[in-house]
Amino acid sequence: MQIRTNDWQIRIIQLLSVAGMFVAYYLWLFHKAAVFPACGVNEFFDCGQVSGPASPYSAIQGIPVALIGLIGYITIFLLTWLKDWLPIVEENMAELMIGVLSLGFAFTAFLTLQEMFVIHAFCQYCLVSAAIITVMFILAVSYLLASRRAPAG
Repeated sequence: MQIRTNDWQIRIIQLLSVAGMFVAYYLWLFHKAAVFPACGVNEFFDCGQVSGPASPYSAIQGIPVALIGLIGYITIFLLTWLKDWLPIVEENMAELMIGVLSLGFAFTAFLTLQEMFVIHAFCQYCLVSAAIITVMFILAVSYLLASRRAPAG
């Protein structure tokens, strides 16, 4: 098994996926009314209106958005972990990360636009998750470009 390129981007994505898991899990607990987040309530920020248990925007077809995010972050973490164990994952890591993170980035962009133009309020934790996904997506693009420039072994 030969590494195609320096994989520092993948290691950072792996660490960020753990941070994302914590944020998404916390939001999922909030959706289930198991915790009440320290979240400013003013004209711009209202976590309850965005992701609270009573919010019509906190679930899609009955599936909590936070749970979808948690599953996404777990998937990303598992792929980055499996890279070290399965050659087929390592060989296709750049494409896998671009695929998964493109979906995550698009979903996050959709949700953030919902916050802006439909709900007219933001959830700080949702914005942290959006920032995490955005950085992960940029790192995945960087990894893809680096892997294409790396000389074939």
